[in-house]
Amino acid sequence: MSRELVVIALGGNAIKQSGERGTTEEQFKNVDTAAEQIAKISMAGYKIVITHGNGPQAGALLIQQEEAGDLVPAQTLTAVGAMTQGQIGWMFQNRLTYHLHKMGKMAPICSIITQVEVSSDDPDFKDPSKPVGPFYTESDAKRFASERGWTVKEAKPGVEKGWRRVVPSPEPISIVEEESINALLVERVIVIAAGGGGIPVEKGKDGSWVGVDAVIDKDRTGFKLSQAIKADKFMILTDVENVYVNFNKPDQKALQEITLDEAQGYLDEGQFLAGSMGPKVEACMRFVKWSGKEAIVTSLDKALDALQGKTGTRIKK
Repeated sequence: MSRELVVIALGGNAIKQSGERGTTEEQFKNVDTAAEQIAKISMAGYKIVITHGNGPQAGALLIQQEEAGDLVPAQTLTAVGAMTQGQIGWMFQNRLTYHLHKMGKMAPICSIITQVEVSSDDPDFKDPSKPVGPFYTESDAKRFASERGWTVKEAKPGVEKGWRRVVPSPEPISIVEEESINALLVERVIVIAAGGGGIPVEKGKDGSWVGVDAVIDKDRTGFKLSQAIKADKFMILTDVENVYVNFNKPDQKALQEITLDEAQGYLDEGQFLAGSMGPKVEACMRFVKWSGKEAIVTSLDKALDALQGKTGTRIKK
């Protein structure tokens, strides 16, 4: 039975899926599916830290803030990140506790509100890249860009509703609550941390942490989290079983095991979209370069099989 420490990064789209309205009931159902898979990984003996995205949730909450601005003060994007981090952390705590108890395991689980250091000088503030909120057709996305001043980009090529609003996504520098997370791991707690990529902050003139309006990519933060806790494995769960080249084209090909050099070659060819698979592959490559160990990309329902080497895309030295 493995005692390896694995960081599991789940996309916000696994929680609010394309085509869904995003009701609390829908999101709980999706989190329940994820939690059952993670519970099986825990039962197999892995020590676990979970991080997750919040793009759909943050985007939806931003719309609510903007539309209700005449009634109540709209909250900042930083505050929206904190809100959704708490919301999704609660869902995972709730359903993961249920499935572990059902499988006969009593394990403490804790979500920790996590701040992540960034720099307001990051170039992404000039060319935003992080998709948030619902998917739109190209015409609707461009209409909202004109009417509401949004920046929009194509997030999923080749599909009718493949466009989304994008916001700044600076590079994560450090995990502010690193010491607290490691203290929980010593006590064998399953930790949910740095949700939504973490709450973006930078040092103010008085030395305090000040919020920065952005959404950090959860995969890049997942790598920083892996560094902070000295993880043995880094696994990104998404909506496809493998990483593909020529994705959504007649000659698309699933990648099973690739080296760092091969992954870099595909990135250079533009095979992985900046707002989608690109950050996932880049984050995995960073982990492999730092640790010398493998990183994995696969679908939610194949998580345990992928950890055991049966499926998924594995990136190695």
